Amino acid sequence: MSVRVGVVVFPGSNRDIDAVNALEVAGAEAVELWHEQASLDGVEAVLVPRGFAYGDYLRAGVIARFSPIMRSVAGFAADGGLVLGICNGFQVLTEAHLLPGALLRNRGLRFVSREIAIAAERLDTPFTRRLGERRPLRMPVAHGEGAFHADEATLDQLESDGQVLFRYVRGDGTAAGGEADRANPNGSVRAIAGVLNAAGNVAGLMPHPETAVEAILGSDDGLGIIASFVESAAERQQAGGAVLVGAGR
Repeated sequence: MSVRVGVVVFPGSNRDIDAVNALEVAGAEAVELWHEQASLDGVEAVLVPRGFAYGDYLRAGVIARFSPIMRSVAGFAADGGLVLGICNGFQVLTEAHLLPGALLRNRGLRFVSREIAIAAERLDTPFTRRLGERRPLRMPVAHGEGAFHADEATLDQLESDGQVLFRYVRGDGTAAGGEADRANPNGSVRAIAGVLNAAGNVAGLMPHPETAVEAILGSDDGLGIIASFVESAAERQQAGGAVLVGAGR
């Protein structure tokens, strides 16, 4: 029996179907979770997809954090449940304080939609375990508020605690530079594309692995991320919901 993974659907979600497809390609049973429900329907992991939750009024993700489903997701994460946020999902998780930092307007003040490359900083997490090696992963970005930001003390803490999960990279795998570097599509500080929470069971990233799981889509480099997430959820299910992860090195 395949592991059941929830996909949160808000008014304005627009990559939830892609998320469902990606999970199914990775061997999971995807379960749609409507924003007004409080139950997670017994899923073993939760994916918060891309879109414009509640129209992204006021600020991306700021209204969605108060939805009934997100209160349940917060409790699930506190109990060690695996949660992955992609793009708008990443924004929602930072607004809900399930992940550190904030996502600000792109430094160029323009919506970006193109292919980029990221590389995993860690290969021992529930979200990267199937990647095998650190290499550039090609996948698209599509966002207007994707610049990761935190103060210097917080950034240093994230680095030392191993909570930086992905960075934007150039073709040779070296970390992208600042705003002027095209490899950094939004001007994120330290080229950070994704982070973990302190416990290591919640992750978010701005690029879209869910639309890069099949070669026919232009790249299947995102499949390793989704497959890692699904495999980790399946192991958690077999262990009876035990907490299997930790962010510390």
